[in-house]
Amino acid sequence: MTSGFDVSLDGLEVPEALRAQLADEDVTARLVQKDATLWGPDAESEAAVRLGWLDLPASSRELVSRLADLRAELAGEGLDRIVLCGMGGSSLAPEVICRTAGVPLVVLDTTDPGQVAAAMADLDRTVVVVSSKSGGTVETDSQRRAFIGAFAAAGLDEKEIGARFVVVTDPGSPLAGTAAEMGARAVFLADPTVGGRYSALSAFGLVPSALAGADVGALLDEAEVLAEHLAAGDNPALQLGVAMGAAFRNGRDKLALADGDSAISGFGDWAEQLIAESTGKEGRGILPVVLESADAPGASAPDAVLAVVGSASPAHEPSLGVTGPLGAQFLGWEYATAVAGRVLGINPFDQPNVTESKDNTNRILAEGLPDEPAAATIGAIEIRGSGGALDGVDLSSDGAVTLALDALLGAIPPRGYLAVMAYLDREKDARAHELRAALARRTEHAVTFGWGPRFLHSTGQYHKGGPQVGSFLQVTGAVAEDLDVPDKPFSFATLQAAQAGGDRKALADRGRPLLHLHLTDRGAGLAQLLEALV
Repeated sequence: MTSGFDVSLDGLEVPEALRAQLADEDVTARLVQKDATLWGPDAESEAAVRLGWLDLPASSRELVSRLADLRAELAGEGLDRIVLCGMGGSSLAPEVICRTAGVPLVVLDTTDPGQVAAAMADLDRTVVVVSSKSGGTVETDSQRRAFIGAFAAAGLDEKEIGARFVVVTDPGSPLAGTAAEMGARAVFLADPTVGGRYSALSAFGLVPSALAGADVGALLDEAEVLAEHLAAGDNPALQLGVAMGAAFRNGRDKLALADGDSAISGFGDWAEQLIAESTGKEGRGILPVVLESADAPGASAPDAVLAVVGSASPAHEPSLGVTGPLGAQFLGWEYATAVAGRVLGINPFDQPNVTESKDNTNRILAEGLPDEPAAATIGAIEIRGSGGALDGVDLSSDGAVTLALDALLGAIPPRGYLAVMAYLDREKDARAHELRAALARRTEHAVTFGWGPRFLHSTGQYHKGGPQVGSFLQVTGAVAEDLDVPDKPFSFATLQAAQAGGDRKALADRGRPLLHLHLTDRGAGLAQLLEALV
């Protein structure tokens, strides 16, 4: 019986010496036995409490019937719209699961006031899943407060409001206490030995997905079939991890991710967090680059390997084809990333630089938004820059936006990359995503795209802890209608601006080239920005 998960390599050489080394060190058996020494003495204490994900295909079984009963109970009350408030590992897996299953799930992983307000529609049939491992995530707590306020405004009493919430968190977290206080309908306490980015098959991945209508039992079946093969000496998940590590050693430290001919939709967004946050530290790492398709700009970058979920594209070498059902993909990529961490010589379970932007955000919220005059305003775009991003740019020209973008591309160092970071509404400002391909057409360097603040819980670790070869384009926008965060001294617009400002400071402190374009009118500004790249 096969695992249902397979990896094919096209034009990617894996040294026999590396394979032999891992075999001699018995990495496969030691990993499934949860040997915390695999990543060195500095990582041992962290790894010892972060390997529970290996058990999830079996240990999460008890959730399946409980979730089926809860979904039936909610449906009996006419509650069939599920909104997920979560960030990073709490939201990315459920989004892929539900997109692949074709069931509706509203994923709220933003502080944009327009997007938050839009999620508070159809309250008469809405249940809110609040997911936070730490229980103190500012975005998730702010969203929870906003929904409580909206339910109250709709006429629900305190008990009725509590019954509209389902909570997923770690045992003993502040959110667990809050859930009890508010009378949440159900509380799911996840395995604390599973890190957020490895939590796809835990309560964090399964609870919102099952309530939305996905078959999570089948997902666990798919993962369990692969789990039975992971102790084998040359299993496909090991092959994937070794290939990722070998590519890094050979100078191909970018992994271009694309959906292929499988039925899985949007897998790269989940894998991006797993790989970037696990490997981007100590000045090195593998940078995931999520592509629109296997033929999109950037698929054949000279320092990249194309990885296709499905069969690999013969048009590009080197490339990987990774086939298998979604449950196996989750477990296989987690295992592979842990193996790649060993090859890179880093701890794949910590995220030492994630708190930096959070701390900067809290400081700005306490002290107020900084006054940052625009260097120039062209149409609906205000231009600002740091780290030498605007050096030599003629900002008096009508083409100043194009000149500034080209200067930023020119500032990317050898083996570097450009990260586009859009603090906008992922729904209404969806055209912003077109910036990735438009910029990638103008350079041979890797170009990534992230919605803020979502990416802070994903590639944000790589930006700060990985190799300091990034250039950065931050896009923010004027807010037409703000939304208060109940019982907090700030609004969503202020929080969003503080998060963008906090991340700018983290990058400026590293001297990285950063171009900040603020859209005074979002629609007009995006159109103008994309026109500048034609």
